[in-house]
Amino acid sequence: MPKIYVTRKIPDIGLSILREKGFELDISPKDRPLTKRELIKALKKKPYDGVLCLLTDMIDGEVFDAAPRAKVFANYAGGYNNIDVAEAKKRGITITNTPGALTEAVAEHTIALMLSLARRIPESDQYVRRGKFKGWGPELFLGEELSRKTLGILGAGRIGSRVGEIASKGLGMKIIYYDIKQSNEFERTCGATFRATPEETLTEADVVSVHVPLLPTTTHLLNAERLRLMKKTAYLINTSRGPVVDETALVDALRNSVIRGAALDVFEHEPRLAKGLAKLQNVILTPHTASATHAARDGMARLVAENLIAFFEGKIPPNMVS
Repeated sequence: MPKIYVTRKIPDIGLSILREKGFELDISPKDRPLTKRELIKALKKKPYDGVLCLLTDMIDGEVFDAAPRAKVFANYAGGYNNIDVAEAKKRGITITNTPGALTEAVAEHTIALMLSLARRIPESDQYVRRGKFKGWGPELFLGEELSRKTLGILGAGRIGSRVGEIASKGLGMKIIYYDIKQSNEFERTCGATFRATPEETLTEADVVSVHVPLLPTTTHLLNAERLRLMKKTAYLINTSRGPVVDETALVDALRNSVIRGAALDVFEHEPRLAKGLAKLQNVILTPHTASATHAARDGMARLVAENLIAFFEGKIPPNMVS
């Protein structure tokens, strides 16, 4: 009977699947991310065979040392930048994640942010709630139509490709994209056009949507220099990982009208925001909820359970990272 430590409660459907298979689960009673010290202390209490962790858990050599018997860390997240994968590989520890289940949710949230920016929906909502609406006006909250505008996608993986498909087929946008490799399938699906560099994408796009994983090469992919390449009328959307955007540089760009607006679901030093960001009226902020739908979170819970079950049955987990 495998003993698994769960660093924070996830949807019941995943936990039920594991229990039905005979797994013994110890779930952290704290409904918040554990500090590294708390996590290490918890892992030392029992000889755990595996760990079900979340994207808010920083998993490194010290954490691996605290659970020497655990040979699998199943990440309840689409990414795995919170885990030292190279160290895990050295120790023969399997790492899994839960991609795919959150694609539709994140793509829809991205489109929602895009539309909210272009049509100034948060501003309009607050205007009405504060009693300022006195009647229709011909120039009241003028926004932009996205039809026939150019969407530049940085990262054409599952989510980026789905965003492009919705924007192309649903909104009539022209799609250009940058990725480390060209995608013939993406181009066939929605007529997307490849750009060889991020710079080419940024200078041409009316809206830039970021969908790259967090790597050393993508940290501050959107820095002050690249933000200045964007059109003054352009919008930036980030639903990938916070450090992909230099948040301080973005505050300056928004404050000085280098770009028209931005929408962020993730933050560089989450949950802290860069100084001045929350005071800006031309930015929309959501609390890392792009994948927060019942379907997506339940789907992730199923996947993380399937990964653990496969590992302990001696099979290759369906979503093995290393």
